[in-house]
Amino acid sequence: MEKIEALVVGAGQAGIAMSEHLTRMGVPHLVLEKARIAERWRSCRWDSLVANGPAWHDRFPSREFAGDPEAFVAKEGMADYFVDYVAQIGAPVRTGVEVTRVARADGGGFVAETSDGPVSAHYVIAATGAFQTPVVPPLVPKEAGIVQIHSNAYRNPGQLPPGNVLVVGAGSSGAQIAEELMSAGRTVWLAIGPHGRPPRRYRGRDFVWWLGVLNKWDADREPGSEHVTIAVSGANGGATVDFRKLAARGMRLLGRAGACKDGVMQFADDLPRNVAAGDRDYLSLLQAADAWAERNGVDLPAEPEAHVIGPDPKDLSDPVRSLDLKEAGITSIVWATGFTNDYAWLPSGAVDAKGQPAHARGVSTEPGIYYLGLPYQSRRGSSFIWGVWHDAKFVADHIAKDRHYRSYRAPGEAPADVANAANAAE
Repeated sequence: MEKIEALVVGAGQAGIAMSEHLTRMGVPHLVLEKARIAERWRSCRWDSLVANGPAWHDRFPSREFAGDPEAFVAKEGMADYFVDYVAQIGAPVRTGVEVTRVARADGGGFVAETSDGPVSAHYVIAATGAFQTPVVPPLVPKEAGIVQIHSNAYRNPGQLPPGNVLVVGAGSSGAQIAEELMSAGRTVWLAIGPHGRPPRRYRGRDFVWWLGVLNKWDADREPGSEHVTIAVSGANGGATVDFRKLAARGMRLLGRAGACKDGVMQFADDLPRNVAAGDRDYLSLLQAADAWAERNGVDLPAEPEAHVIGPDPKDLSDPVRSLDLKEAGITSIVWATGFTNDYAWLPSGAVDAKGQPAHARGVSTEPGIYYLGLPYQSRRGSSFIWGVWHDAKFVADHIAKDRHYRSYRAPGEAPADVANAANAAE
């Protein structure tokens, strides 16, 4: 059996960040990845996807992107960045190896069953992230004759059959895909749920900069906040997502999607509330930015026009509550409805009754198991590339502290490695 002190599962941004910090602390470890490094950036995203933050921000501290720091890096560039980062830090990554089960070993530590044989480890870090199993609500039956795909399977407009498209979900993925389809000449219906809607740029600064100086990246999780998506886009150089402007260009807006019977789909009456809440989120950031600039004497160009909210389109003032999909010419549905976790491969003590990670800042309730790459793992910024890097440092610090205590032996006791060998022999 292969033995290692720490096993990191997943070689995306979380696993690579974890490897960097474990290396710095002298912890022998191995990173196993079932596909390629940063695979999800390559094969689980649409063709035109770019990072949601500018290049100067969406990166690890010790490596910059080449080119314009204000640009939004394309998905292949993001994947290449992490491949190069692995080489830069000499991360011990082994690709093409899937971890199928982790169980606690009789003599302490864990045994991971993998497609390449078992691996023994004192610590296991689940760095598989939050985007594992696509969620497609069972609302529209297959016999409706409509092509249905999740956003992780969407690639480009030419992939869908001719006809109009319903996009369900208006977070970053849904908003960008809906606009791309509309720009390709499709009539698009967009179902909008609760969301945050920050400005892309304000007073010459990207919204990620404003969240930084306003200390909003360090905000704690609020009840329900993990389920609220954020409508922001770096596509086409980046622009503020404005559903009113999209409607003015021809997009049709709907509330949250409901049941579909006999080809007729129902929608909640929450569209005006959801859009209004997004507007409040948008305006509150503008107001906080103005107050910060004035208080700190920072001379940035004023942008009063950004505070103007345009008139409501008809779909907002008179929301559509039901839609005959065939009459509307809808031939396909893109479900931008998020993902669920899959941690069934971990020991039962590492998850709660709902199968969700049971942890505090990535430290599991099952001693020796850790998580990395979760939304709000420690703060609002945890979902961003730089945020996961800092979360990885915290987890690595915890492992180093645990190693220190485990290595202690009172005067006269055998050294740690001898004691462990004796225990194993018994």
